[in-house]
Amino acid sequence: MPAGLIRNPVLPGFHPDPSIVRVCDTYYVVNSTFEWLPGVPVHRSTDLAHWEPAGHILDRPDLVDLRGVADSAGVWAPSLSHHDGLFWLAYSIVRTTGNPFKDVDNYLITAPSIEGPWSAPVFLNSSGFDPSLFHDEDGRTWLLNIQWDAREGRPSFAGILLQEYDREQRRLTGRPRTILTHEDLVEGPNLYRREGWYYLMLAHGGTGWNHGILMARSRSLAGPYELAPGGDLMTTRHTWKAPLLKAGHGELVRTPEGEWYIAHLASRPVDTKGGPRSVLGRETCVEQIVWTDDGWPGLAHGGTEPRVTVPGPPSAATAAAVVAPERDDFDATTLDASWCTLRVPADPSWLSLTDRPGQLRLSGRQSLHSRFEQSLVARRLRSVRCEAATVVDFRPDHFTQAAGLICWYDTSTYFYLRVTHEETRGRILGLVENDAGTYREQPATETDVDDWPAIHLRARFDEADLRLSASPDGLDWRDVGPVLDASRLSDDYGDALRFTGAFVGLCAQDLGGTRKPAFFDHFELRDR
Repeated sequence: MPAGLIRNPVLPGFHPDPSIVRVCDTYYVVNSTFEWLPGVPVHRSTDLAHWEPAGHILDRPDLVDLRGVADSAGVWAPSLSHHDGLFWLAYSIVRTTGNPFKDVDNYLITAPSIEGPWSAPVFLNSSGFDPSLFHDEDGRTWLLNIQWDAREGRPSFAGILLQEYDREQRRLTGRPRTILTHEDLVEGPNLYRREGWYYLMLAHGGTGWNHGILMARSRSLAGPYELAPGGDLMTTRHTWKAPLLKAGHGELVRTPEGEWYIAHLASRPVDTKGGPRSVLGRETCVEQIVWTDDGWPGLAHGGTEPRVTVPGPPSAATAAAVVAPERDDFDATTLDASWCTLRVPADPSWLSLTDRPGQLRLSGRQSLHSRFEQSLVARRLRSVRCEAATVVDFRPDHFTQAAGLICWYDTSTYFYLRVTHEETRGRILGLVENDAGTYREQPATETDVDDWPAIHLRARFDEADLRLSASPDGLDWRDVGPVLDASRLSDDYGDALRFTGAFVGLCAQDLGGTRKPAFFDHFELRDR
């Protein structure tokens, strides 16, 4: 990529709801993680173009408890700010996602450095999700979030709330006030102050194909706020042809040179017979902003569609972004930061890299439908043309035990290439799938592998096609099952509201409670 250019998405794969802040010459972005742990990944950059991982914020049990949360619940829309020498993070933990109720708690933590240590969480409120903080020029701090209304016949998204946060008492003070209501769905509020105006940025129209970013402004913090006369600052709801769709939910940042940019989410769907589907989920992009003579922000190139290639700030460099290595040989004693677990953190009771040095041990626990204690580790899909491979040593002696390679969206939707036990055949390998809640084992795919010296497993993604295969030696590969529809692993498949992206990884189950171990020699995920 030429020097001085930003290429989107800057964070490919499941990196939704970006929140961005600049401290001195370094930019930081955090993202939603929903039911995945560790929560809230941090990436940093000095030029907005090249980003490197900088750990996770919600990596302690006292900061986040996700046991039992619904699919696509958990940690929503964290908002990062920096004020008085501290990083501030406001975040939601959503436990109920269906209608009419949203059981949600909003919290605040602070730290002197992005690496921590992060304070114990302060409970803020439960009135609605998407909290953010605004630190005004007079030294006061304010919380914004949406008001959720569960009453029948009322708009669920009932407006944007504003309430003061008392930093000395570490609690909200005064009564919340509604500073804006809108006939459409608006959420994700963020406040900025510029040249005597308060600017309110809103995610508009839901987080799907109708998504956008809407601006409003007022001379007074409490309003009234007027909407931007030109409509959405950014949206792709009018087209299916743009390379970046679902554009919305953003935050502004100013460079040291005084230029403005916005970090926002967008998706790159693949075409299928069922329509476009976003297998990679919602990804983080960066776009340049300019201000009009009458004081409204707009995309620097005009229009409302984000671009794949964007002019970077003067500091933009030519260094490559830092990404997770393609292959993990499990030679370390702790799990690489690119790995994620479901709802509970990794701990030695079910995951070890030291029992057999150079191998990952997963002890089988609950089923793939559990929202409590799964033994599953996975990595984000970053490309729709990629290949994942592993080799497993697993000796099940009961049909309740299984282990293998998982292509995952959530508990309702996955493809599982797994080894298990059958009473008359010993070890067998076959395909299991869950299709938007319809669970199916595929007997026609089962292969006797009791005498295989090793069991190599592979998943190949080619846009909407997924091919699973196995081998006794890593050379003689045999297809397992038909070509599968990888686009099921997307936000856009099925009837439920879904907000994450596709993962691929390793897992083990033991429904008899004996915690039968499976040992994985390596895991490779590479683009094709």
